[in-house]
Amino acid sequence: MHLTRRGRAVLVLAVALLAAGVWGRYPFPAGLGAVGLGAVLAAVLLTARGLPVEVRRSVYPDRVERGRPALARLAVRNPGGRRQAGFEAVDAVGGAARTVRVRALPPGAEAVHHYELPTGVRGRFTIGPLTLHRADPFGLAHHASAVGGVATLRVHPRQRPARALAGGHPRHHHEGADDALRGSAELQDVREYIPGDEVRHLHWKATARTGRLMVRDHTDPDEPRLTLLLDTRAGGLPAGVFEEAVELAASLLGAAARAGHHTRLVTSSGLDLPQPGGAPAARQLLDELCELRQDACSAELVPALLPASRPGGGYLVVVTGPADAPVALAGLRERFPAVFLFVLSDPDAGGGGPIPTARAGAGSRVFQVDGAAEAVRRWNEVIG
Repeated sequence: MHLTRRGRAVLVLAVALLAAGVWGRYPFPAGLGAVGLGAVLAAVLLTARGLPVEVRRSVYPDRVERGRPALARLAVRNPGGRRQAGFEAVDAVGGAARTVRVRALPPGAEAVHHYELPTGVRGRFTIGPLTLHRADPFGLAHHASAVGGVATLRVHPRQRPARALAGGHPRHHHEGADDALRGSAELQDVREYIPGDEVRHLHWKATARTGRLMVRDHTDPDEPRLTLLLDTRAGGLPAGVFEEAVELAASLLGAAARAGHHTRLVTSSGLDLPQPGGAPAARQLLDELCELRQDACSAELVPALLPASRPGGGYLVVVTGPADAPVALAGLRERFPAVFLFVLSDPDAGGGGPIPTARAGAGSRVFQVDGAAEAVRRWNEVIG
């Protein structure tokens, strides 16, 4: 609890009037001073303790695409036997704040308030803590108390309607299908049974030999696979163009993962995130992309981990700027049967010169685009 600026001014004036009235034997100033001191004392007593209310705050949805609405639900209950006067609740949202005016509550009553959360910028934002503000009717004293925990809101990059791959390039058993889906065509390994495995995949000879239930692990050599290399160097792309690049990555990887395809996100800063496909994989990829930032420490477009990794087949998509287009294709064509290079130009800088398609080489396609929308459109034309 603390006195407001008005409360401190009233306190100083009241003390001065009371002292002057007593010293000069003036009853009127002394009376005004006594009234002022009484008002300040009453304000202090009224706001000395926190608000006796129960507060629950929830955020829905906790993951949202940039620009889509996200709401916070604030439920306030008065568990006491007295009427609770109205007050303000202020919720911290990243670097901003949302203020909610909570109306007066009768005994045992509950009020529900909704307020919109900012989703104009992608990222991971902390919601809370919630601060309850209690003040006297004259605004002389104020009490602020933090209640409840914090919630997390993830604002994912915007996703364009991209098509998923219709088929993949063959991967042979000698290439090492170490991240393959279980239960498909080609035998990969024989391992011990774990709950949830299909009984039809039991390997009876291995079971008899080891005395433990053993199952076959299979892989599909024609499983579609998509690897995306995103340029995250600080000088690789302007800030606005980098946001378009992240949207392109989210569109292509999200569509492939939701279609059940193997995906892999690689960045110039060294991030390597392989996913087996499915809705949980798409969510993890988008969670990573929503927090991705440009890295001033990254010097090379292609991190060492990508050329050094085992050949995986499938498609490789590289997203970068005009200056590094030839570098992107130089050492990667031999490791991937198909390479798609998306060169994002800066519209404010007038774009870059055309990139000759002959430089791409066999099995490679180069697209010079102005943003994520055009890039996804060109991708859909080729894939479809």
